[in-house]
Amino acid sequence: MGTSNSFGGPKNGTPLIPTWLEPAPPSMPAQPGTDNPDVDEKPIAPSKIPAIPVPTPNRFTIARTNFSQFAGSNGGNGAGLGRAVSNYVSKSSGGSRQAARRMGASRNSGSRLLGFMSNVINNGVEDTLQELNLGDLIGRPIDEIFLGMMDYICPDGGTIDEGIARDAFVEMIADLSETGITDFGALTNEQMKTVFELYATHTIQNRLYNDIANKAIQVPSNPRLARQIQRQLFDFIRRGVSDALASFQDSVQEITKQNTNEFVNKVYEDAFSILQKLGELEAEQV
Repeated sequence: MGTSNSFGGPKNGTPLIPTWLEPAPPSMPAQPGTDNPDVDEKPIAPSKIPAIPVPTPNRFTIARTNFSQFAGSNGGNGAGLGRAVSNYVSKSSGGSRQAARRMGASRNSGSRLLGFMSNVINNGVEDTLQELNLGDLIGRPIDEIFLGMMDYICPDGGTIDEGIARDAFVEMIADLSETGITDFGALTNEQMKTVFELYATHTIQNRLYNDIANKAIQVPSNPRLARQIQRQLFDFIRRGVSDALASFQDSVQEITKQNTNEFVNKVYEDAFSILQKLGELEAEQV
């Protein structure tokens, strides 16, 4: 972990959806009688503007306590992990939709990542890199290409959310050697799905680290056990992401610039919903 581990975690009163994760509010419509005939003169109804949910007091406490119990057991308390994840989605985040909304930078970067890979499959890696003014990356190994695209896929604006996305992107690149994905020139739809699955899993894992597990992950008595706990959490989250992507198997092959954002948003929302259910099931295995 890098940037995201430097954060001590949000306070219990932190808004469910930080204001900087949401798009800027719509500008006020022109008043009747203006010279712009293209502007809709109908004012925006206040009820149509989505409200930011009010956070529940101490909403992280239960999830943090359960994750600490899981970490303190050196990974043996699977029920504690299940309770931590399910409570994090349902209570700390306010449900799967709100949890997905909190992944603002990660979703945006995920859309750029998917869009890039889709263009590579359809148009070739050289033309795609040239189109992005990244021709100097042509011919380099896949990990170097991804690293060279860091600022395009995961812009760094200095926020924790952006740090989570960038850390996850680096971790995804490190995982590529274990997947057999080594050649952009031979990239397939299935490999594209695998790359995105790894990225989304790392972003959710990093989000949970920052919100409920930053201190607890240091509880195990030695680094090997700490890595084991990290791996258990990663595998648990990847199950949820993988199941979410499985329901969109056909959609992966039809990624376009027009539908990428919608696809990514839905995958994150479904992944959190599945993780809540998986956590509840794990919590019952006492």
